[in-house]
Formats: sequence, structure tokens, C-alpha cells
Amino acid sequence: MKYKSIMTFICGVSLMACSPNNKKEAEDVAETPIIGKSTIQVKDGIMTPEVLYNFGRISDVQVSPDKSKILYGVTYVSIEQNKTNRELFVMNIDGSDKKQITHTPKSENNAVWVKGGQKIAFLNSESGSSQIWEMNPDGTSRVQVSNIDGDINGFSYSPDGRKIMYIKNIKFGERTVDKYPDLPQASGRIIEDLMYKHWSEWIEEIPHTFVADYDGNKMSEGIDILEGEPYECPMLPFGGVEQLAWSPDGKTIAYTCRKKTGLEYSLSTNSDIYLYNIETKETKNLTEGMMGYDTNPTFSPDGKYIAWQSMERDGYESDKNRMFVMNLSTGEKIYVTESFDYNTDYLAWNDDNQSIYFVACVEAKTHLFQAYIHTKEIKQITTGHYDYESFGIAGDKLIATRHSLSQPNEIYAVNIANGDATELSFENKEILSQLTMGKVEERWITTTDNKKMLTWVVFPPNFDPNKKYPTLLYCQGGPQSTVSQFWSYRWNLQMMAANGYIIVAPNRRGLPGFGQEWLEQISGDYGGQNMKDYLSAIDTLAKEPYVDETKLGCTGASYGGFSTYWLAGNHNKRFKAFLAHAGIFNLEAQYLETEEMWFANWDLGGSFWDRNNSIAQRSYANSPHRFIEKWDTPIMITHGELDYRILASQGMMAFNAAKLKGIPTRMLIYPNENHWISQPQNGILFQREFARWFDTYLK
Repeated sequence: MKYKSIMTFICGVSLMACSPNNKKEAEDVAETPIIGKSTIQVKDGIMTPEVLYNFGRISDVQVSPDKSKILYGVTYVSIEQNKTNRELFVMNIDGSDKKQITHTPKSENNAVWVKGGQKIAFLNSESGSSQIWEMNPDGTSRVQVSNIDGDINGFSYSPDGRKIMYIKNIKFGERTVDKYPDLPQASGRIIEDLMYKHWSEWIEEIPHTFVADYDGNKMSEGIDILEGEPYECPMLPFGGVEQLAWSPDGKTIAYTCRKKTGLEYSLSTNSDIYLYNIETKETKNLTEGMMGYDTNPTFSPDGKYIAWQSMERDGYESDKNRMFVMNLSTGEKIYVTESFDYNTDYLAWNDDNQSIYFVACVEAKTHLFQAYIHTKEIKQITTGHYDYESFGIAGDKLIATRHSLSQPNEIYAVNIANGDATELSFENKEILSQLTMGKVEERWITTTDNKKMLTWVVFPPNFDPNKKYPTLLYCQGGPQSTVSQFWSYRWNLQMMAANGYIIVAPNRRGLPGFGQEWLEQISGDYGGQNMKDYLSAIDTLAKEPYVDETKLGCTGASYGGFSTYWLAGNHNKRFKAFLAHAGIFNLEAQYLETEEMWFANWDLGGSFWDRNNSIAQRSYANSPHRFIEKWDTPIMITHGELDYRILASQGMMAFNAAKLKGIPTRMLIYPNENHWISQPQNGILFQREFARWFDTYLK
């Protein structure tokens, strides 16, 4: 279910960089092998799980203030150590003179240019907790500038460099030991309100934003801009520094917050954009009366305007993500993307203060766009079978990260005038040059209600049209998450195809990128038209001479897991094997087990005990567990026990039901994973078991 990337070096970490109190931590750091760039050799040009996990994962590209250099991070994986490590790189704006500037066993994160580009600031935990450090652009002279109690989760320097805004968790609620000091080792949690858990954690801490003075060498302890209010800022579970912004004069901070707790919080998505005056400590709500998510503020360079993303309806987390701009002197709000029927993401002002660059997914490809705030004209900059993810502005170019179904993130320079893109990073050139990727085909399939549905078809490497291949239907999660040109390290369509399968990935009803009507159809219709769309896709492909219609499989995670369970009881013997990860098996149980009640209420229509609610009753009548008597096909279930979004009990129920019915089944349960599978060896295990399961029944 949706909200909305091996080689060993000699360690060069100096113990002098660590405080005396953290000597043991420093010794551990010095003895830890550094995870670096892979030198893996690919056998026969075919992707394997081990190859997949050896790609370098590029993220967080930052253009220097003088537009001459690019700073970015690359995450590397060690399967042997079962961990990841992120290193920093710098190169010229044209991609030349690329240098790795960190070589440490502790990841460097949130790296940004500061002091006019003379320094790079970043987060690192080599002193025992996550603190802010600075270094020269060549990686020398690392100095710790913060030393607060606890971990810093994100930060941003003020425009004049005299203050630092940072994110730190604070205590939330009362602990058992607070009530009973004589029971310090009691592990029981006393729960008295909702939202006591969220996605993958018990809510005993929440993030708050602080502002601290900075003299150019050391940062002071900060002041909490919410002054102890019990609200998240930024918002859990995925919010970070993108939900905060400095005004150009450094006097004001814009922040995102949903000022609700408990039951009220669990029922509402109504967040707002607030302005906090650093001198007076006064707070103003800019979006009062706007009832959905309002997030990610960003000031225009001249400080006259502020832009943000806005959803219209309270309780609907997949509503259209609109672009709004406010004139701060008049309070006038401009709905910039009113005529644009797609979501807008990653907003960045042009230097002219008149237009905003952004990314948007249109027809399953995510591209760069420019919006003019006064005329509301929308200009598409890039085209092609790619997904652009993020970018920085460098004069007449955008320095952007881009991936596709056949390539992980790389950095490109995009000509704003004509959209031409030139690769700069080539991080994964060595691995990609050894691989034979499967052909990706864009197919438009007619649905049962005579609509056209884009479906990606990924063929096995070295595909022979004269042969017949087993074929997998891929069911997307979300339910309203795009099936675009995405690159995944678990649900990687090229990895599936490399196992010798044709992969069919439909953009069924309920996915973004095809207009709001297509997106919204799924709400209150979980077992309806989108399931017919899945069957339309697999039935169409099954007619192709190269598809073995007697060897069809089906898989998916989250809502894709729900889809897999539902199809297991409604497929009329089309499929010969299923595999579901983190799926909903019993909708009635899910309604009372999940945490974000706004999600369940919107998507399911309400509670299952509301017998007069026809939408809700239709939803629960389509719960997969109600079709268990028709299950007759081998099914594998995987789930994480730290998943508080869709509890592992859902997977266990499905496994038990299949076993009791005598259906061949297998369960892969992870005690230490949540809704995702994040640990490298667990990811490799998943890929191996995925292939072993389908090979057993489809080959």
C-alpha cells in the first residue's frame, strides 16, 4: 500500500576526528571494511540477483552555486557484510574530472554545497551519532560542526550561512516507565489512542525541526520551531528536508505539518504550510481551509512567491498533486496546473521568478516540465521511454537523474531548450556493458469497457520469437502507484525476464499518468474493473505465438499482493502459480489492523460494519479470503513481521488457508523486515526463492 538505490579499501578514518567518549566507536569504524564500487564479472550476459545488487545507486544530485560542479552520492552494497555504504563524488558540470571524495565505512548523507561552494556539508555518524560535518570539495579537512544530543536526520543552512535548520526526533507520548518507575524493564506498551504504529515503527518519537546559530565553525543547540507541540515536522513516515524551506532573506522558515494527533490524525490527511518568523517566533498558516495534503514549500529566488504541492480532498492521499503558488505580499493563490491532468513533483524555481521546473508522469513515462505561473502554460522538456527522478538547475541545463526499466539511475545534462540529454556519470557502465537486457515493448491493450491501456512487455534476453515462453503477470502495488519506466532492486522486471520469462506489466485502472478519472476509478472498487484490466492484459498476450498459455504465473506486492490473492480465487484456471508479497488477504481484518484510517476509509468506502454503505459492502464482498473455496493453484507467500501497514498475519492466514486446502504452498517470512525487504542478503534470498518457485511450476 502506497503513502507517495565489492571492493574493499584500506580504512582512512582518523581517530582524532572522534571525541574521547566515542573511542570504541572509532575503533570499530577503523576496523570495518569499506564497501565500494563493484568489479563483478557477469556470466553469459545474464542478470542475476548478485549482479542486480552490485549496481551503484546514484542519488541526491547537487549543483554548486557557481554552476561549475556536481555533487552526488552513490550507495554500494556488500552482500557478504549484509549492509550498504554511501560515498560522495564530485565532477565538473560537463561530467569531466569525476572524483570520489569520501572513502569511509560510515555513509555520508544529505550532502550539500555551503559557504558559496567552498565547503560541502553532510551527515555522518562516525562520532557515534548522526551529526553535521563539513569538508573541502576535494574531501579533505573533515570537521564536525554539530554536537547535539541524539541524531540529526536532515539539515539546511540559511542563505546567509549564519543559522542551520535541522531535524531531530523528540519523545512522543508517555512510556510505561513514566507511569511505573519501579518497572524499568517492563516491555509492555500501554496504548490509549490510534496511530500508535506507522508503517514500520512504534510511534514513541516524532521528528521536530530546530533552528540553531552557526558561527562558521560550530553549531549551537537549536530552538524547536514548534515549541514543544506534539506534531510531526516534517511528517512521518517519509518526510524530510524537502518539507522545509528557508526564505531568501533567511528570516522565515516554511514548514509542512499536520497539526493533529491520535484518532483525529489517523482519519485526516489535512496538512498545511506554515511560516515561522525566526525573530518573533510567530507562526502563520498559509493554507488554512485547503483540506488535503499541502506539502513541500519552496520560495522563489526573489522571495516574493512561495510554491507548494497541494491535494484538494481530506482523507484522499492519492488525490491529484497540484502546483500552487502564493503571492506573499497579497496572499493571492494561483492554481498553476489547473489544466494539467497529472501529478506534479519535485518543484524548483527558475531564476527568472516566473516559472517552475517539475517532474510529472504522463502515460507511464516521467519527464521534465516547465510551468509558467502567470499564464499557466505547461511546457514538456524531455521525451522518451525514461523516468526522470530529480534535478538541479545549471543555467540553460538541468542536471537530472534518470532511469528506465533497463538502467538504474545515472546523471544527465538536459538542454532546456530542446530536451536533448547527455549522460555524465556512467556509474554503472562496466556492469551494463556486460549485460544483455530484454527488449521492452509498449503495448496498448483494449479493456473490457473498450478503453486503451498501456502495458509494458519485457522479453527475456536473447528472445527467440519462434519459441514459446512462460509468462508472468506483474500486479502493481499502491494501489495508486505508477507502472512507469521504474527501476527496482526487488520488483525488477528485467531481473524477472532474465529468469527466462516474458513479463506483462499493465497500467490498470487506478494508476497515475493517464488522467484523474483513470486514477480514481479504483477507489471503492478493489475487486472490480482493475481486475478485469489485469485479465485483459494477460489474455491478450497469451494469444501471441511466443507465449505458452499453459504456463502463466502471477505476482505482486502490497496491493499487488491483494491482486494476486484475489486472482487466485477468480482466474478460471488461467494461471499455474502465484506469488504474493505483503498482500491483503482479509479486508475486514485489514481495516482494523492498519494505521492510516483515512486510507482504508477512502479506498474501501468505510467500515465493514456499516451495512447501509453500499460501497463499503461491495469492497468487503470482494475480499480475497471470501474466494478461498475456489483456490486450486500453487501459491507462495512472503511477508515481513515488522510490517505495521499490512500485518504479517495477513500472509500467515493466506498460507494456512492454502495448506488446509491441500494446495502446494510455501511461505518466506522475515522477522526483521517491514513492508519492504531492505537487507541485502534478504533481498538475494527473495530473488532466489522467487525464481525457484516459478521455475517449479512454469518450466
